[in-house]
Amino acid sequence: MNAEAAKPASPGPVTPAAPGAVTPPAPRRKTRSRLDLRRLGRAALLGPAARHKLPDAIGHVVEAHRAHYPDADLDILRRAYLLAESSHRGQMRKSGEPYITHPLAVTLILAELGAETTTLTASLLHDTVEDTDVTLEQVREQFGEEVRYLVDGVTKLEKVDYGAAAEPETFRKMLVATGNDVRVMSIKLADRLHNMRTLGVMRREKQERIAKVTRDVLIPLAERLGVQALKTELEDLVFAVLCPEDYAHTRKLIDGNAARADDPLTGTADEVRAVLREADIPAEVLIRPRHFVSVHRVARKRGALGGADFGRLLVLVNEDADCYAVLGELHTCMTPVVSEFKDFIAVPKFNLYQSLHTAVARKGDGQVVEVLIRTHQMHKVAEAGVVALGNPYATPAEEQSPGDGERIDPTRPGWLSRLLDWQRAAPDPDTFWSTLREDLAQDREITVFRPDGGTLGLPEGATCVDAAYAQYGDDAHACIGARVNGRLATLSTVLKDGDTVQLLMGQDPASEPSREWLEHAHTPAARIAIQRWLAAHPADAAPAAGTDEDGAGGGGRPEAGRRTGTGPRADAGRADAGPLVRRTAGAPAGRPAGPDVLVDLPDVTVRLARCCTPVPPDEVTGFAVRGGVVTVHRAECAVVARMKSGGRPEVGVRWGDTTECRVTLLAESFVRPHLLADLTEAMALEGAEIVSATVEPPDRQRVRHTYTVQLPDAAHLPALMRAMRNVAGVYDVSRAQPMPSGV
Repeated sequence: MNAEAAKPASPGPVTPAAPGAVTPPAPRRKTRSRLDLRRLGRAALLGPAARHKLPDAIGHVVEAHRAHYPDADLDILRRAYLLAESSHRGQMRKSGEPYITHPLAVTLILAELGAETTTLTASLLHDTVEDTDVTLEQVREQFGEEVRYLVDGVTKLEKVDYGAAAEPETFRKMLVATGNDVRVMSIKLADRLHNMRTLGVMRREKQERIAKVTRDVLIPLAERLGVQALKTELEDLVFAVLCPEDYAHTRKLIDGNAARADDPLTGTADEVRAVLREADIPAEVLIRPRHFVSVHRVARKRGALGGADFGRLLVLVNEDADCYAVLGELHTCMTPVVSEFKDFIAVPKFNLYQSLHTAVARKGDGQVVEVLIRTHQMHKVAEAGVVALGNPYATPAEEQSPGDGERIDPTRPGWLSRLLDWQRAAPDPDTFWSTLREDLAQDREITVFRPDGGTLGLPEGATCVDAAYAQYGDDAHACIGARVNGRLATLSTVLKDGDTVQLLMGQDPASEPSREWLEHAHTPAARIAIQRWLAAHPADAAPAAGTDEDGAGGGGRPEAGRRTGTGPRADAGRADAGPLVRRTAGAPAGRPAGPDVLVDLPDVTVRLARCCTPVPPDEVTGFAVRGGVVTVHRAECAVVARMKSGGRPEVGVRWGDTTECRVTLLAESFVRPHLLADLTEAMALEGAEIVSATVEPPDRQRVRHTYTVQLPDAAHLPALMRAMRNVAGVYDVSRAQPMPSGV
């Protein structure tokens, strides 16, 4: 909004003017030159020549707007400009231009993207309420409720009222407003883009602060709203501020490629045009240069870059069917790279993006050329996202330009609904701010199916814990397990796109979540709900004597973990965390017996991981988790590899002198009467205390049993397993193996 401006941006290559100063990357795919702030400043000061004539200062805006909306009513734009100019008169940016040049520049950005008239009107006025004496009531009276709502949505909260919380609370307010009208965020993104373009005169520290918020919050929001034209330029401007050395190196690579005598993309584009002409498919074939950040990423991934790595081919056609026709011709007449094919037309991305992606290998040098195939309308949406949809709240005939086709209503995309749900529960601005950044960092969605045919939209990496809270809210505290694609799974299981998830809910109204669930909660909604419960029940957060403290199942009441039976039990679907055990030999009386574990950290509590149920003398390792707890895993456990790859440091752990242990055993048997009674009796005779048991439904006359047992000594384990195998009908008994990642 009103970040101080720098020197006016000018078209052309990016050449940092001075250390710390930022100038933007060369404009790409522009049909008109960038806004001349000095000329606009003079026009703004001169004002209109006549009462009803359009002011010269908004000539650029009108030209861009009429390219998308030839019949747009321009009188409201004239009136909005006159109010903005008179209100901001006398205000200057640090760069020396009149302040009115900022809302003009923001409005031009939106006009070029195809924003409709109401959005442009609010954009011209977006700083008036914040920085001048104009009130929201005046805006409503002169321009209507829609414009008032948009202006209010992007108006900052006062620091004098909110102090350090002003920025996070402003974003919270803005996101809530976006939940009712996505055009609020469109204006904010254009506002931030112009401020980033003119950031150079700021102090270095302020440049970095603004760039980091842009990177962590605004760029992910631009991606989720599909506004790629804004997102890519914001990425490059942030890149220049936060990574100046990498930026300079990438610029050298791009300049070096531009100086090449032969461009492989040009030759391949000509070949593609010839193929499509021969097939009689009307198409436009363009070379689409990669932006700075994209080149940097490709260079890091592939090392040395070939000429084809600096851009992609874009094929634009008229109809959806033509996209597949182009794909067929390219794969028939050229050498396709099959692994690079993706169909985002049949399955659009969550941000409305549609396109076919493929790649072909060039003859001779073998360079791989990436190709994007889409219709002109898909391209419009790919570039401008929700901005290209015009007014999504209007009736179909209103504000719709010819050729728009059926409009998708983006008023409440799934990610935004989830964000709005959890932000209400965020207890304070700091929690909201940090959680918002974490949430926006999860930039890919998956869809999982419920048994009743419904679906859940979740971020990539979500677990059964996240699915439980997404489906049931706070009632998910009672979740005791899950089935994924029909098979029992731990609550820590990472879900994949297309999985079917059945959540098993306990009946105990006093059910409670486990602190260990936080380790497996990937979504803000799940984490905040668990943290809120733990904060409200501090006494219950610590394990109580006599409870089944496996740290994963809901409903962990004193006797819940000691039953046996034939139905599914919580332990078969619980997260990978086991009972609390002693750090030294002096454990409090009444706590469940467990092997003594020594850890190389002072004053910590130790838990044995249920995913692999380590017992002496297994080789073990540990990891610190939230709440001052160290979880102990068998060294070969899949969770260990996952934590190591995620950068989680290991904690040294080892077995102490005592040998009590809890272990999970798997028994496989044929179906016969009284088998369960005979098996549990044999286990009891060996001194095993059955903590929990699960017996799966018979399958082809075979039954699979899972038992978690407490043993007075790990040395008793071989004898127990032999006694179980000796029961008639039991043909195999084994230790529970670490579950593979994602299973």
